[in-house]
Amino acid sequence: MKRGITRREREVTDLNEIIGILDRAKIVHVGMVDEGKPYIVPMNYGYTMIDGKLSLYLHGATTGRKLDILRVNPDVFVEIDTDIVPFEGESACQHGICYSSVMGEGKAEIIEDVEGKIDGLKKLMKTQTGKDFEFNDKMVGGVTVIRIDVDEYTAKKRPMPNRG
Repeated sequence: MKRGITRREREVTDLNEIIGILDRAKIVHVGMVDEGKPYIVPMNYGYTMIDGKLSLYLHGATTGRKLDILRVNPDVFVEIDTDIVPFEGESACQHGICYSSVMGEGKAEIIEDVEGKIDGLKKLMKTQTGKDFEFNDKMVGGVTVIRIDVDEYTAKKRPMPNRG
């Protein structure tokens, strides 16, 4: 079942605004299921957005729990947030936090080929630093690169309230 956003007035549908959120944020929280129990890990990411299709690129160690889980069940849920600014008001109900976020579900794939790993690491570094980096076979030999194709995603933002 596809679920929508409850607070429609906060939904972001403009692709350029979604790309802005992805550019400003630096961490993705990746949710997985490990033997029926949730497991979430925060990670740096890179991304591509081609014709509205979002792919995330992650890197990490060559062994570990995350990889063990993804090999059994590649289904993931991702959450990215940025623009976090608390605000206050006269009453408890007027306190809150401004934010922008992207959430979605998809499938993770562990990239095995060297060229694919190099491409993924270039995208990650471009997103994280704004700079282009070069990688060689030796540099990518000691890391795992994961691509997540995000099949469905939504974006939201809660701006600062206008209190007149």
